[in-house]
Amino acid sequence: MQWMGCLLAVFVPYETARRLLRQLTGVERAAGTLWGWVQQVGQRAMVQLEGELGALAAGELPAVEPLTAELEALPLVIGADGVMVPFRPHPRTAKGKTRWREIKVAILARLGARLSHQGTRVSRLCQRRLVAVLGAIDDLAPRLWLEAVRQGVRTAMRVVWLSDGGRGLWSVFQCLFQAVRVTAILDFYHAAQNLYKGASAWLDGRTRACQQWFADLRHRLRHGHEQYVLAELAALVEATHLPQSTRQTLTNVYTYLKPHEGHIHYEHFKAAGLPIGSGLEPVQDLF
Repeated sequence: MQWMGCLLAVFVPYETARRLLRQLTGVERAAGTLWGWVQQVGQRAMVQLEGELGALAAGELPAVEPLTAELEALPLVIGADGVMVPFRPHPRTAKGKTRWREIKVAILARLGARLSHQGTRVSRLCQRRLVAVLGAIDDLAPRLWLEAVRQGVRTAMRVVWLSDGGRGLWSVFQCLFQAVRVTAILDFYHAAQNLYKGASAWLDGRTRACQQWFADLRHRLRHGHEQYVLAELAALVEATHLPQSTRQTLTNVYTYLKPHEGHIHYEHFKAAGLPIGSGLEPVQDLF
């Protein structure tokens, strides 16, 4: 009964979970009772996790999750990002102003493939596992490494890392996965978003010239002309007629992309069947 109540509460509000539980089992329980069950399960899970993290810090590696030979032969992809989530200011009540807090999330999956209805080969994520932390980037790193070891990161035929270029997540990559043979990819959407910031600062985001320049550079970046994009940005940064604020924005875009020069070969990555977005969804050739 508790297991079913907790499972329902993962997907729907407690009051809805209470009604579904009554319809499925004929047993009436208060919404607060389901809330208490979830708290108990969560506390037990945290105790278990803290024990596993302590063992990992002491040098004791967790057991690798068993995989079929087919799954074991697939690349292990790790995508990381931060998402903003609304929290209630007071537990168990919707009163008060919503607080938005960042959850750091990492997805680990074996990268397979399937055929779409149109006969196109698209990525398929298998053996998906999730690590999520409400806290600092340093809280994410040990939990991510724990799950990565469980998913066979030390023996995988190929490991792929995907994230934005922020120092936080990239420091996690450098700390945990530099010693592992990893293909590192800068998230394409964050790269394109930064390009748009530069376009807006230079040409005004409301103008057709801005939209055309951005669309051209985004297309070039996606289709194997990343060196052209970097050269174009470098030339703009050196232009003498720009206002200081515009120059600074373009400099920020350039310094965001340049250190990841080896991580933005999107045409090559897509040709190899790898995702280029940290959401780990297949990217259609829209650009």
